[in-house]
Amino acid sequence: MKSGIAREDVFLVSKVWIQDAGYDRTIRSFEKTLENLQTDYLDLYLIHMPYGDYYGSWRAMEKLYRDGRIKAIGVCNFEADRLVDLILSHEVMPAVNQIEIHPFCQQKELRKVMEMYDIRMTAWAPFVEGRSGIFQNDTLAAIGSAYNKTPAQVILRWLIQEGIAVIPKSVHRERIEENFMVDDFQLADAEMEKIRDMDTRDTMILAIRSLDEVYRLHEIRFEQ
Repeated sequence: MKSGIAREDVFLVSKVWIQDAGYDRTIRSFEKTLENLQTDYLDLYLIHMPYGDYYGSWRAMEKLYRDGRIKAIGVCNFEADRLVDLILSHEVMPAVNQIEIHPFCQQKELRKVMEMYDIRMTAWAPFVEGRSGIFQNDTLAAIGSAYNKTPAQVILRWLIQEGIAVIPKSVHRERIEENFMVDDFQLADAEMEKIRDMDTRDTMILAIRSLDEVYRLHEIRFEQ
């Protein structure tokens, strides 16, 4: 590996955006990503959105995976039908699907499908980006009070006990430290059920099938 990245310090992950969908563009984007990171491989490479020529991207990622340049490949924001269609149309199974998941949007049906294919779920936006009064929610606050924990810590603990990997995000040092302090308590079955009952069965951040969302996301351009 090139000297720019110390392997023991990081888990190397990147994503293919819509503008780079397709076989050739994904290969070029991958090479640029390696150049930017000063490395010669990635641990995980993901298709960021189920838009554009993501079939072409997946074929490119399969080749890079077989060549040993990527340790695992996966997707983001793929709902059950698109995920299964991708699986049935290709040879390499996605290792991961990163999806919006939090107490208000628990993706229970998608999780059943992913369990069938042994695909790991990763929750992005576990705190709903602070929307819908998540940090002041009475149910989460009441559960947390029994353990001297915040609603955010309760959410992370719930996701961990559900077997879901989670990506919490904060720019505040104290919040980042707080997010790590979730291994010293265990939610009871009744508490887990109370949180499961909060599910609205609808997304709150990314409406992947909305035409407005399709137009909006296609207009976003990134420079590497």
